[in-house]
Amino acid sequence: MKETSIKGFPGTVRRTGTVIVGSGAAAFNAALTLARCGIPPEDILILTEGVNMGASRNTGSDKQTYYKLSTGTNVSDSVMDMARDYFACGSMHGDLALTEAAGSLRGFFRLVSLGVPFPADRYGEYTGYKTDHDPRMRASSCGPLTSKHMTEALEAACQRENIPLSDGRRVIRILTDGGRAAGVVAMGEADVTPENPAGLSAVLCGAVIWATGGPSAVYGASVYPASQTGSLGVPLLAGAGASNLTESQYGIASVDFRWNLSGSYQQVLPRYISMDGNGVEREFLPHALGSPEAAVRAQFLKGYQWPFSPENTDAGNGSRSSEVDIAVYRERAAGREVYLDFRRNPSLIGERGLSPAVIGEEAYRYLEASGALGDTPVWRLRQMNEKAYRLYLDHGIDLEKVPLRAAVCAQHLNGGLSCTAWYESPDLPGLYPVGECAGVFGVRRPGGSALNSTQVSSSRAAEKIAFENREPPSLTDNPGLADQLAEAGELGSLTGGETGAEEILSLMRQEGLCHDRCAAFLRDRDACAGLLADTERALSGIPSFRVRDYRALLALMIRADTLVTRCAMLSAVIAYADDGGLSRGSYLMAGTEGIDTAHADRVLETSLRMEDGTIRTENRFVPVRPIPETDNWFENVYNAYDSGARFASPQTAERKEDTAG
Repeated sequence: MKETSIKGFPGTVRRTGTVIVGSGAAAFNAALTLARCGIPPEDILILTEGVNMGASRNTGSDKQTYYKLSTGTNVSDSVMDMARDYFACGSMHGDLALTEAAGSLRGFFRLVSLGVPFPADRYGEYTGYKTDHDPRMRASSCGPLTSKHMTEALEAACQRENIPLSDGRRVIRILTDGGRAAGVVAMGEADVTPENPAGLSAVLCGAVIWATGGPSAVYGASVYPASQTGSLGVPLLAGAGASNLTESQYGIASVDFRWNLSGSYQQVLPRYISMDGNGVEREFLPHALGSPEAAVRAQFLKGYQWPFSPENTDAGNGSRSSEVDIAVYRERAAGREVYLDFRRNPSLIGERGLSPAVIGEEAYRYLEASGALGDTPVWRLRQMNEKAYRLYLDHGIDLEKVPLRAAVCAQHLNGGLSCTAWYESPDLPGLYPVGECAGVFGVRRPGGSALNSTQVSSSRAAEKIAFENREPPSLTDNPGLADQLAEAGELGSLTGGETGAEEILSLMRQEGLCHDRCAAFLRDRDACAGLLADTERALSGIPSFRVRDYRALLALMIRADTLVTRCAMLSAVIAYADDGGLSRGSYLMAGTEGIDTAHADRVLETSLRMEDGTIRTENRFVPVRPIPETDNWFENVYNAYDSGARFASPQTAERKEDTAG
């Protein structure tokens, strides 16, 4: 990897084959797949802001789920069955549904071969269980830390392949050449000098794999790790389009230690309490749901139905489990802190005992089958899932001694950067969004499908990149790249002021809370329009900042990225509402009634550009691409595979405009 310098750019410029931005399960799998496709390690570079910072390594649930094609002997399944179930979730392209299904076993068993401890029985059967939006018991798990185990195993495999990793560097710009991604510019404290106060460096490359996770800094209440901020703004400004930015997923989570409170955390039936500023507590669910019986039964169902869903409210005429989320939100909006108390039973169980007549037949039989009929919620949790109890103990929280502070939090972005069936941006070729930042899913998604997608998307992207094996561009042959580098080099001029990192981070926290008030799981179109105008003004003010030091400049660049992302997300929410969109997925739309079905066969695409310091957004609805009718005749598949013709197969259908604001 040769280094050079260029006039007007204060940092070094290197060249390599592929740059991978991120260090989670998707990023490491992309690097490993490139190596196993024959790409030399010196032609691969992983760039990461912090190798231990991302969601893959720092998030989970009671038993974090991996979703795959069923391999249990008691369940019949097929790739097409799984693809149809994905597709039925709404607003998901059919070719992506097929690739996610077809690649699931390959990804799963690669992880098994790397030592990820997914459980098998004495005969070697990898059986499963049913998760959210899953009709076939396709879920597997190796406990609360499934994605952490995945990431660590993949990282170790990359180290064995001697794949270089550059830590402590945040990518702030994607370079383009002739409408293709051609490199990146990064900031790194190790590169700071008096001549280079922004710590800039650049890498020219033949392809960029974008694996930065979800846009966690956009949200206020969030279960993403505090160390992760995400980065959709950089590729959006480079010309990449996005899909389904309206579709985030929300659910109840602990907030002191950020973790999803799904599965057994709900099924063991802890007591939901809230406290006012004077420490006066009350058990609020029985009143919120109309009776103690309704409260306990809705609470149990939160285990299977953890993401908030309008369909699981009284207004949705289905299960009432999501009314628990609404009750939690209202308590917090009234200024009361909410806790799950695992030390005590809900009052109904305390008064009448744990029986089918009290908690319902389904809940009782589940606890009975799990050997979890203990006297208290924490004892039932330890009987059912000791790892889920010890997870909090390892983080200084003993559920036998203290209640657990909770809120309704953002957990996942179902949409993201638009991609083809090979996970390449159709708007910016050479850029490959993988993992959560790829706009794969739509209205809903099966629990654990995000972990599957990290492996499928990154494998397919790496395979196509390895097949094409593009050389990085040359600065001498591409003067436009030199101009982009010189422009990026001006970033250091924002230093020399008084604004510190904490002031910028405080601004971001306030902006996140504003986002939550109108654009989280409860949405208001007009309030979103007001916030969009505020966000555009804030973004236009970024060049006027003068910051104290490198840390403040880095925080300012993260804020700028977040503001760009928020503009795109808010504009998508407004376009959806203006097209008559109703409540769906994981949010309620204010001023509407019923559940949306009219948009399930369309994907909302969003693009933006910067003009004279002002951001411009555009939205349009496009029909979902259907599930492809494939030619599975073996000889034809064999020949297409052997020749590489599979990479030239049709990808996106014609991107015709439907309607959007």
